Amino acid sequence: MTLIEGSVLVTAIGEPVLRFWDLEGGENYVLSPEEKFGFEKAENINCVSYCKAKGLLAAGTDKGRVAMWRKLPGPQSSRVAEGKDRWALQTPTELEGNITQIKWGSRKSLLAVNSISSVVILSEQAMSSHFHQQVAVVQMSPNLLSVSFLSSGVTHSLRTDMHISGVFVTKDAIAVWNGKQVVVFEPSGAMLRNAGTFLCESPVVAMHEENVYTVEPNRVQVRTWQGTVKQLLPFSEAEGNPCFFDVCGNFLVVGTDLAHFKSFDLSRREAKVHCSDKNVAALIPGTAGMASLRCNASGSKISVLLSKADNSPDSRICFYDVEMDTVTILDFKTGQIDRRETVSFSGQETEKSHGFVDESLMDLIPVNHFWDQSEPRLFVCEAVREVPGAQLQPGDKKPPTEDSPGPTADVLILSFFVTEEHGFLLQDSFPRPPAYQNLLGIEVPYYYFMRKPGEADGEDQVGSGCPCVGRRPLRDFVGLEDCDKPTRDAMLHFSFFVTVGDMDEAFKSIKLIKSEAVWENMARMCVKTQRLDVAKVCLGNMGHARGARALREAEREPEPEARVAMLAIQLGMLEDAEHLYRSCGRYDLLNKLYQASDQWQKAVEVAELHDRIHLRATYYSYARHLEASADLGLALSYYEKSDTHRFEVPRMLSEDLQSLELYVNKMKDKALWRWWAQYLESQADMAAALRYYELAQDYFSLVRICCFRGDVQKAAEIANESGNWAASYHLARQYESRDEVRQAVHFYSRARAFNNAIRLCKENGLDDQLMNLALLSSPEDMTEAALYYEDKGEHMDRAVMLYHKAGHFSKALELAFATQQFVALQLIAEDLDERSDPALLARCSDFFIEHSQYEKAVELLLAAKKYHEALQLCLEQNMTITEEMAEKMTVSKDSKDLSEESRRQLLEQIANCCMRQGNYHLATKKYTQAGNKLKAMRALLKSGDTEKIVFFAGVSRQKEIYIMAANYLQSLDWRKEPEIMKNIISCYTKGRAPDLLAGFYGACAQVEIDEYQNYDKAHGALTEAYKCLSKAKAKSPLDQETKLAQLQSKMTLVKRFIQARRTYTEDPKEAVRQCELLLEEPELDSTVRVGDVCGFLVQHYLQAEDLQTLTRVTDLRVPFTGFSSFQRFATFTYSYLIECVSEPTWAWSFLCGRSSRIHFSRAILKHFGRRTPLRWGYPRGAAGCCLLCYRIKLTH
Repeated sequence: MTLIEGSVLVTAIGEPVLRFWDLEGGENYVLSPEEKFGFEKAENINCVSYCKAKGLLAAGTDKGRVAMWRKLPGPQSSRVAEGKDRWALQTPTELEGNITQIKWGSRKSLLAVNSISSVVILSEQAMSSHFHQQVAVVQMSPNLLSVSFLSSGVTHSLRTDMHISGVFVTKDAIAVWNGKQVVVFEPSGAMLRNAGTFLCESPVVAMHEENVYTVEPNRVQVRTWQGTVKQLLPFSEAEGNPCFFDVCGNFLVVGTDLAHFKSFDLSRREAKVHCSDKNVAALIPGTAGMASLRCNASGSKISVLLSKADNSPDSRICFYDVEMDTVTILDFKTGQIDRRETVSFSGQETEKSHGFVDESLMDLIPVNHFWDQSEPRLFVCEAVREVPGAQLQPGDKKPPTEDSPGPTADVLILSFFVTEEHGFLLQDSFPRPPAYQNLLGIEVPYYYFMRKPGEADGEDQVGSGCPCVGRRPLRDFVGLEDCDKPTRDAMLHFSFFVTVGDMDEAFKSIKLIKSEAVWENMARMCVKTQRLDVAKVCLGNMGHARGARALREAEREPEPEARVAMLAIQLGMLEDAEHLYRSCGRYDLLNKLYQASDQWQKAVEVAELHDRIHLRATYYSYARHLEASADLGLALSYYEKSDTHRFEVPRMLSEDLQSLELYVNKMKDKALWRWWAQYLESQADMAAALRYYELAQDYFSLVRICCFRGDVQKAAEIANESGNWAASYHLARQYESRDEVRQAVHFYSRARAFNNAIRLCKENGLDDQLMNLALLSSPEDMTEAALYYEDKGEHMDRAVMLYHKAGHFSKALELAFATQQFVALQLIAEDLDERSDPALLARCSDFFIEHSQYEKAVELLLAAKKYHEALQLCLEQNMTITEEMAEKMTVSKDSKDLSEESRRQLLEQIANCCMRQGNYHLATKKYTQAGNKLKAMRALLKSGDTEKIVFFAGVSRQKEIYIMAANYLQSLDWRKEPEIMKNIISCYTKGRAPDLLAGFYGACAQVEIDEYQNYDKAHGALTEAYKCLSKAKAKSPLDQETKLAQLQSKMTLVKRFIQARRTYTEDPKEAVRQCELLLEEPELDSTVRVGDVCGFLVQHYLQAEDLQTLTRVTDLRVPFTGFSSFQRFATFTYSYLIECVSEPTWAWSFLCGRSSRIHFSRAILKHFGRRTPLRWGYPRGAAGCCLLCYRIKLTH
């Protein structure tokens, strides 16, 4: 037994199986040898050993065979397979005797085997194989070869008496060697005969025509088949010993152990140097060595598979261009292509890096590479995906496959076109088919592989007729495997130009080819390139009429990808079509594709996730498919999901009534119960049918069966309880047939079949019920009932009401007037409108006027479009005109009932009436509609709605209206509302009234002086007034000049007072002198208030403590020219005295008279701290002074 990965125990106890026990997971499984690999039945396994480094499990059997299983690798974070699926059986090694013990050595390539008779040490060696000139040879065992001539399909088994270490084959001979001896075989009839044998310790051998190429230190020997040396190809010690050979076409390329290589031209009698010595380390600095090398058919390019320092394969392939002396490196790990132009062996002139387009080629390691043997541009490479924990072992020269040493990995085959002009172009890439082991080579039109033992070719492989060799056609040669050389060359050019992307040149290269397969390949490429124009030509040459029609119909699709997907479907490229539909989001078409290709689970998934609008249809189609496949249980489920089970399931189970009954009872669906009841009724099982009809709540069917059975009473109970109309109607018909009229009328009424009920009432004189039924019925039935009453001459009020309800107002009014039914007349008039007959409306309005119902009469007159009469009636009866009534009186401009002049007159009359009634807003509206904006503005001014006045002035844009608005706004408290002041200025400005605006600015200046004593603002306002007045166009220039002179005088006085106050801080005496001069101005008080000037002087003399001058000012300088001037002076003086002496009473006594002068003198002396003589005098105008002091006292 042995332990694997520290947790899996493997035991071999002489049974035909190996037993595995996973100690951690608790799983156990067994592995057994398979007969297809050469094992016998019941071959027992005695011993087992595991090599962790190589992932190989070796086991010895009692028949002398060594069985090996390779462990399948996977990412470290997950397990690709579980249990026995993680192990792949390899080809066994056959020995003699019963193997009792087996053990791996310290070197990973050695395995010790102990049998009963001997101990054998096995050395690992890769099986040799070679393909050249349509001949393939594969080593089957240490001394057995399978030689296949693919052109003729003949296969030979060649057994030698030596252990083969290498093989080389041409169309004329096969060379085998073991490192000591070389044997050459040639075909002779149905067998292979020995054509020459010679001793040679060459590790590698190559052949070309009749020459054999062997190696010895520092040279290559050119020999005959018998070993005679014909020519020597020397290598210097610096170049190293030759150890790699490859022959392609007429060229031989030789590689040395020091990573040097040369190529030779073999087309002549003697080999000539075609490419001089090149050092890989110099071409690619940092390179450790090379693992293999190949040349193309023209000898112009040499590819070198590089190796790392530990001799493991590198991810890079080096391509040397012999003619251009350039080096290109393709790195499969990074996806980069580096091109270097060399000038010597020791340096590079330039270096260019180009990103490789296909990101799926990243993280790959190339393990094998070949050039096509006739096409020098075509290169193929076999690469494995780099997986953590699955690295190739040093010295491995074959890809790590299931049957080769080393752990396995995903293997890709990549083909390229390599040219100087276009560089590297990926032609195709695909995973290596599972039936094959490794790539042998390429020769158009096939890739050639070594086949696994016992494996058959897949659908995309073509049988070679040889058991050990398989082949697969190139992508563009599918169906053209047996074409002639011109066709093959044309298809090769086609493939190249398609890879380049030049579809025009690709089309030209095959336009003369008549093969349908060629055109089909071209059409397939059109799917990749999305060239539908070329695809149409291809389908025409293929004769694919159905595909051409489908492609033409697909042109209606808006998405280009959807149109290309239809082409892919017609060509059988379903995966490409699926990808295209997904890329353009056409999941509905993808759903159809899945359904048509019988991928129902995917179709359902797409419908559920992306195409829910077709979900039920998809369920239904899948159910039909399942039904056709006899999967009734699943079909039933999907019929239910599609909500079609109520019809489809009974149809599907119609042959199995027992199952159908069980399904109906299980579902408890009313529709299914009803269907089953109908079926039972058809089978005359009335009792069971009644039960299921009752479950389905089909009351009509219940009543129908009860009536059929004669149980009318029960039918009546069912109809009354359920209220079902159909049941009631059926029962009413039954009662009518039995002449039970009242019951029939009752159930006709419940069934809402009022016409039948009315018919019975008229036939049987049931007038009372007739009225109620007619009111519930249609207008036609109401009219019929009214005619019945009118013809009968009785119950005329009912006839009027029925005519009214039926919409026949004229008839109802005529009958109401004729029979003097005034109450009915009022009810009818309420439903009259402008659509009614005008004569009828006028007649009704006269009726309401006679009965003093003026509002109703006005409404009818308006409905009759008699606007003047309606307005006159409102004026005569002093009726308030509401907004609704005014709107009804307003005629639209496009109306033909009134002319435009009459319409305006009517609107002005309405507005005048609204003005008399005080409804100014409505009057404004009507004046505006009449086009009289001045009257509208007057009405609005009377309303006092400032906001609407400003708005109306703005929208009217008339000079007079602007002036009216501004005049109105001046009547408001514009001093406290700055917004009103702005509107006044704006209106005067827009109204082009500068004289009025100047007057307003003058008023603003006066307010600033009177109320706020702000002479600065007053001066600004006066300045604006002067500017406006100077712009005004006055009727009398003399008056305008006078007004301008007055404004200029006022501005001068104000300016002088402002200047005096400003210079006070710098020169008080000059300021006082200016004020005294101002007091001497005769027109001073009309502009600058005398009290403000005197107050300024009082303040100055109080601060200077010059009470004598202060008294003189108060006594002499303040004439009582006006109450306001003296008021300012007195108020200022009183306030300042209070501030000085802190005693309001004494300040009051100072203003009132000298009787309180003594007290005030004491206060002054106390305040100033020294004796100061005071002389008091009364202000002028005693009465005014007393009045002023009284007001000041009240204020204080």
